[in-house]
Amino acid sequence: MENVAIIGASMTQFGQRDSWVRELLAEAGTACLDDAGVAPDAVEHLYVSNMASGEFEGQTGVPNALAHDLSAVPAYTARIDQTSSSGSAGVYHAWQSVASGSSDMTLLVGGEKMTHKTTAEATDVIASLTHPVEYKQGVTLPSFAGLTARLYLDTYDAPRESLGKVAVKNHKNGVDNPKAQFQKEVDLETVLESPIVADPLRLYDFCPITDGSAALMFCPESVAKEYADDYVLVSGVGGATDTHVVHERADPTTMRGVVESSDQAYEMSGYGPDDIDVAELHDMFTILEFLQSEDLGFFEKGEGWKAVEEGVTDRDGELPINTSGGLKSKGHPLGASGVAQAVEIYEQLQGEAGPRQVDAEVGLTCNVGGFGNCVITTILEQA
Repeated sequence: MENVAIIGASMTQFGQRDSWVRELLAEAGTACLDDAGVAPDAVEHLYVSNMASGEFEGQTGVPNALAHDLSAVPAYTARIDQTSSSGSAGVYHAWQSVASGSSDMTLLVGGEKMTHKTTAEATDVIASLTHPVEYKQGVTLPSFAGLTARLYLDTYDAPRESLGKVAVKNHKNGVDNPKAQFQKEVDLETVLESPIVADPLRLYDFCPITDGSAALMFCPESVAKEYADDYVLVSGVGGATDTHVVHERADPTTMRGVVESSDQAYEMSGYGPDDIDVAELHDMFTILEFLQSEDLGFFEKGEGWKAVEEGVTDRDGELPINTSGGLKSKGHPLGASGVAQAVEIYEQLQGEAGPRQVDAEVGLTCNVGGFGNCVITTILEQA
């Protein structure tokens, strides 16, 4: 099996956009083609990561429409839906299409249009991924986050301030990301005094509702050399699911999908947690950064909060996490988020991250669907 390379990447402005999903996807797709120097008719497979274009705006058939909009006909198209981990599920599918020999040029575009809905309407669309019994009882992902955060703080004697410091850190990183939805710092007092959403979590512990898209171009390494002197390799990728009903988990503070998917990615790549130089984690809620950082093996169980307190995960720390600003500051357009995570790591490994740049040769992304119901972990490295 030949190595799979990424030779181009793009990301639109995240935030409240006037554009609809087809326009957002075309914007990122066009920019990625330009970045890679690939002609539209050279694309053999075109994947679109998208959770809910039908529910959000009544738009279906987006992959074939995008092929038309990009002049990429007659490329094979498919929509990848894995709830909020749709973006990295798309990375997995794009990698498979090239690694299997089915395609020599695969374009992945992820996107979502959400801000035209009210917060209640958007939350309800997202909550539909929960178990029907939980959904009927009014359970939403924020409520799961609050319950888990309380359990974590009590179990590991973590101070409430440690969660707030995740938000402070990621907002600080977002200031230097021109594509981020929020490009402003917040102080700890602001986070801790913001309105309660799901105790102990407050408004600033949650990511925003976002419009946006991102794209990546995949090809065999032998083909990559024809297009670029520098490129990034997909060295490991893994996917896993956990119980659909959260209360069936032995320990709600352990995300088995993260553990299993990262084990697969580490084994495939030959790297381990200590080899990762930079990581993008799915901080839809601040508590998720603690859980993932521990279940990925970066820190011992119950000590992820200490790493934040000690500055280990700062941009100038030993293991920078969410240099992009994370979902918390950059935004979370569901189908785009996992793709955008990989775009950030791609730019870091290519030395193209500007003021966000860190010293990195190996990077990792972890994209979570639902409340850990499905997870994709990807490891990228410099060629």
